[in-house]
Amino acid sequence: MKKIEYKKFNTLDPLEFITILNEQSIRSHLISHGLFEDNSVREWVAGKIEVDAITGCRVRAVYSDSQLVGWCALQKEQGHFEIAIVISKNAWGIGSQIFKEVMRWSEELRHQEVVIHLLETRPQYKFLKKMCIRSYRSKMLGRQFTTYHLQVARQSQQATF
Repeated sequence: MKKIEYKKFNTLDPLEFITILNEQSIRSHLISHGLFEDNSVREWVAGKIEVDAITGCRVRAVYSDSQLVGWCALQKEQGHFEIAIVISKNAWGIGSQIFKEVMRWSEELRHQEVVIHLLETRPQYKFLKKMCIRSYRSKMLGRQFTTYHLQVARQSQQATF
């Protein structure tokens, strides 16, 4: 099993993120934006550090076997705490471990419910459909999403894949 580490954004060089954030396999599942450059990635990291400082939020860089492979977060979005997991294609096999950790954070931060918004480019996930208390199609920033609401206390005990 790979060793996964979660590090605060303020402990790393923002430029480490450029390759991952510009990876086409990641960009295809996110809201469209320009390619990251030195200044824009610094601004993006600074924004995530600000989010991390908000009560109830947590934003971390994800390392697998000491290599940066992405980021994950509990972040405030449209009045809900949202789970975000963005990892490089070469690390997709660790997504379920990251999800379980973020759900553990949700419980630790005493959230009752969290949401996941998956862009229309993503398939519907049976495990999320099974775990959610409700799901529906939503629209944000002109794009369609499937939104899943997850009850935290139940998930920490039943998060199986």
